[in-house]
Amino acid sequence: MVAAASVVVAAGTVSGVISASGPDVPEARPVSSASPRLVPLPAVPSASPSPSATVSASPSVRPKRPSTPAPRSSSQAKKTTASARLYRHPASRVLDWVRAHPDDPRRPVIESRIADQPAAVWFADWSPDTVTARVRAVTSGGAAEGRVPVVVPYAIPGRDCGGHSEGGAPDLDAYDEWIDRFAAGLGGAEVVVILEPDSVAQADCLSAGERAERFASLARAGRVFKEANPRARVYYDAGHSGWHAPAKQADLLRRAGAASSASSDGVFSNVSNFHGTADEIAYDRAVLDALGGTGLGAVIDTSRNGNGAPADGEWCDPTGRALGRAPTLSTGEARIDAYLWVKLPGESDGCKGAPGTFSPSYAYDLAR
Repeated sequence: MVAAASVVVAAGTVSGVISASGPDVPEARPVSSASPRLVPLPAVPSASPSPSATVSASPSVRPKRPSTPAPRSSSQAKKTTASARLYRHPASRVLDWVRAHPDDPRRPVIESRIADQPAAVWFADWSPDTVTARVRAVTSGGAAEGRVPVVVPYAIPGRDCGGHSEGGAPDLDAYDEWIDRFAAGLGGAEVVVILEPDSVAQADCLSAGERAERFASLARAGRVFKEANPRARVYYDAGHSGWHAPAKQADLLRRAGAASSASSDGVFSNVSNFHGTADEIAYDRAVLDALGGTGLGAVIDTSRNGNGAPADGEWCDPTGRALGRAPTLSTGEARIDAYLWVKLPGESDGCKGAPGTFSPSYAYDLAR
């Protein structure tokens, strides 16, 4: 498999992703948890696709270099967040489509299986003047409902190594300021922060000096978030089970501050990818074992991994995929804090529609 950069489409200002933006490792699969799965629904005649409303897009990630992690089991249980309820932000491309197409025959399936699920919200533009208010709108909305929002800061300089999702802040000083303003919107209730997908696993494109500077800013970001809101749970980028070996990924994460309780609650994996949940559980536990630290856990993006990764390594809207485990903060798995839908199912990687646009036909194929 050819190494490839992430393709996180950073259009607009906020991306609502339903909870919760590559190949399975078959060996040493742990017993899967009993958290709810989505039950297949009968087919509905396909209607002609309609363009989705313009809302900023959630990520799409190409598969990276394959690796063979050495999964390890762990008996160390991590205390989970008290609330098992996740927040669905009322703004996303899928919700816009559902509202605009009440008579589409695919609507009931897409609405019940995707649009009604809780949502992660992406902040993919560097906008210091508005980011505090926009983050606060999400966190206050979750707090008002007694639910836990998931927010995704995604504005690191050099994002996506200049690929499809290039952009972000002009430099790290500007990024640090943006992070300060982001933190000011976190409020005081529970919130999950998925800090900069690909920022650690994809750092090989940077020079040693650039990596050190980026990692220092990421460590600082975690500290700033947790100082602003002690109930914020901050997770760092662990890539996925088909990318770096656990020891290498853990070394990168340690340098980015992920082993310190002052900045981190653990790691996240599989964002916008397709690796099976059992493989990600084994991989994340191996990363955590190698990382060290106290009381760290992991969260897994299960939005499109119901059938695992395609055997041919296809990353762009591959056929035959399915929704994965329902989003939850109660996984029943030691050291696995949550299953989240960080990537919004139905938002295209660029093959079934323009990158980041909502494709009802793709969403329906994933959901039925």
